[in-house]
Amino acid sequence: MRAAACPGVVIEFRNVGKTYRSLPKFGRTVRAVDGITLSISPGEVFGIAGPNGAGKSTLISLLLGFLQPSDGDVRIEGKPPRQFAEAHGVGYLSELMAIPPRWTTEGALKRYAILAGIPEEKIASHVDAAVERLGLVEHRSKKVKALSKGNLQRLGLAQALLQSDATVFVLDEPTHGLDPLWTHRFRDIVNEVRTPDRAILIASHNLDELQQLCDRVAIIDHGQLQRVVNMRGPARTAPSAFTLSMVSGEELVPSVFTGAMREGPGEYRIVVTDHGMLNRGIADLLSRGAMLASVTPTQSSLEQQFREVVGE
Repeated sequence: MRAAACPGVVIEFRNVGKTYRSLPKFGRTVRAVDGITLSISPGEVFGIAGPNGAGKSTLISLLLGFLQPSDGDVRIEGKPPRQFAEAHGVGYLSELMAIPPRWTTEGALKRYAILAGIPEEKIASHVDAAVERLGLVEHRSKKVKALSKGNLQRLGLAQALLQSDATVFVLDEPTHGLDPLWTHRFRDIVNEVRTPDRAILIASHNLDELQQLCDRVAIIDHGQLQRVVNMRGPARTAPSAFTLSMVSGEELVPSVFTGAMREGPGEYRIVVTDHGMLNRGIADLLSRGAMLASVTPTQSSLEQQFREVVGE
C-alpha cells in the first residue's frame, strides 16, 4: 500500500531549497533553488518554464531523488522520491539523451524495460506498443548512431512511456529536435497517457507548447517560484497585443485603437486591456465599412505573463 500524501496531491515541494557548495578552498556557494512550495494533483499536466539557469533542472533532479534538498522536503505520494521511484517507477525523459550508439532502437528499449523492472513476459508487448506509438517501426532495427536527431528524441520518449502503469511522468524538453508533425503528435500522446490518477510534469522553453498542454505552469526565475499560471482558468485582465490584417479600411484603425502601430501594408499592431475592448473596436471598424482578414495574438497569454515576470 502506498503511503498517504495530502488529499488530492501526487507531487509536493515544501519550502524546498538547494545550495551547491564548491571545495572549501574556493568558498563559493550557489543557491540554485530557494523556498519553492507547490503541489501537483492527480490527473494534472503541470508545466515548468523559466530562462536558462533558472533552476528547472535542479528542481527536476530533486523531484527524481538524484539530489537531496539542502532544506525543505520533496514527496511523491507521501514518499521520498527515490523510495517512490524504486517501488513504483517513474516515466522520465532527460533533456539530453545518451544512449550507446551501437545499440539498436529495439535493443535499447528492451534494456530500458529491464531497468524499469517490467516483467520479462511483458517486455516484448511494452516495447511493441512504445515503438508503434512513437512511429519507430521502420527504425527498430537501426543502430542508435544512425538515427536522426528527431528519431533519437522519439526513442527517448518511447523509453519514458515504457512504464505504461506509472503514475508519474517527468518530461524534460520533450519536443526538442522534433519536427512540427511530431510536435503536434506529442500533444496527442500526452492527452492519451493522461489519466485521473496520473501526474505529468513537463519542463520546456516552448511556452506555446506548455500553454497547449498544461493545466497550470510554474514560472521559475533565479531559483524562486515567481508565479503559477492557471491555463484553464478565466483569461487575466491585462494588456494584450494583437495584429490586425485589414482587407480594406486600414486608415480607420488608428482612430479606433489608440496607439495602433502600422507594421506593413494592411497590418497594424494594437494593444488592448481586455477582450471586451478588442471586440468593441472590431465592431466599430466593421460598422464603418472596414473589412478584416484576421486578428492574431502577437504573444500567448503564458508568454505575456512570462515576460511580466522574467522580462524581455
